[in-house]
Amino acid sequence: MKLTIYHDGQYWVGVFEEHSQGKLRAGRHIFGAEPKDEEVLRFIRSDLTGLLESISQGVAVQLPEAGRVNPKRLARQAAVELRSRGASTLAYEAMRLEYEQRKLAKRSTTKQQREAERERKREIKIRKAKAKHRGH
Repeated sequence: MKLTIYHDGQYWVGVFEEHSQGKLRAGRHIFGAEPKDEEVLRFIRSDLTGLLESISQGVAVQLPEAGRVNPKRLARQAAVELRSRGASTLAYEAMRLEYEQRKLAKRSTTKQQREAERERKREIKIRKAKAKHRGH
């Protein structure tokens, strides 16, 4: 699990990435003003698990072999991570896939709601027409 917090020009944004079962799942949380350490810790403890559970799409990724890493190499990798701005490209790809899936789901539910509303209005119209003819 990795949490990257950066300033995107307007807001402070946290991008979290999780590698599990050969897939990378990623999400984004907007903090607004610069988050203090306590706010980040509160986010990790309470909100992060719920956000991770809501993410269903992931990008297939091959993880490097886990072995002993030379401390100097580890220090260089940490320095590169600190210099890089934002999250990885794969994380953005995972977020894009999740967004597309949610968009399709929203589109289908909206269509069903529209159809149900049309059917309800049609039933009301039919009832009114029958009520006009009844008893005259």
